[in-house]
Amino acid sequence: MAKPFFDTDKFARDPASPTVIAFHKAIKDLVRSHMGTGGDWNTFIAEGQFNVINAGALQGIEDDFLKSGYRYQGSAMISIEEQPDKYESVAAVIERELPPPDADGRILSGTGDNVVQFRENTVGTALYVRTSEQVLSLLEDGVPDNTVAVIDDSGGTLTAPVLEHFKAVICMGGTVRSHLGILCREYGIPCLMNSGIAGIADGDTVEMETSAAAKTAEAYQNNIEMTANIWKQS
Repeated sequence: MAKPFFDTDKFARDPASPTVIAFHKAIKDLVRSHMGTGGDWNTFIAEGQFNVINAGALQGIEDDFLKSGYRYQGSAMISIEEQPDKYESVAAVIERELPPPDADGRILSGTGDNVVQFRENTVGTALYVRTSEQVLSLLEDGVPDNTVAVIDDSGGTLTAPVLEHFKAVICMGGTVRSHLGILCREYGIPCLMNSGIAGIADGDTVEMETSAAAKTAEAYQNNIEMTANIWKQS
């Protein structure tokens, strides 16, 4: 017998993600608050629900949710699930064995997809940015000069408030057409997407091969390797 399209057991299962749980709870709390101040349930159902659950209320719920430091699971976690080796703890990344320095004293520590080709390579100081608390601190105290932000999320949402103050960005996920790549291109910030690195710690001096050709859509479509190097200066 075919299962009915309305899926009679859907409400017996857990929601798809913590995001769903949080939003459902916030909306229930909103309705409870309305009822607690004399709201009538029948009126609420018939015509008043949109006066309570409106765009302003939903925006407030979303703002509170983002202030908690949570990043939307779908966008923030998909790259981690697909390529977990890129998202190891900083300590694990630092401990990886690296090749010996080249003739210029640089240690090859990773590669990435170049968003925009610049005349020269970019040199700066690595800073892992992985939490909203870090971003708030950077907003309050200022972004240190020559900061090369090393971030996980290709959406750019986490670092958007301070993005224009970074000297450059190394992102573990996405492509040159990701939101973060587009933002960096517009701001003129050197950026490598879809990166993999090792042996780099906060405070290390890194050099990004931003003089390399920018990766093209054709290269992605045809699996053509067009990577730019990332070195740690010894």
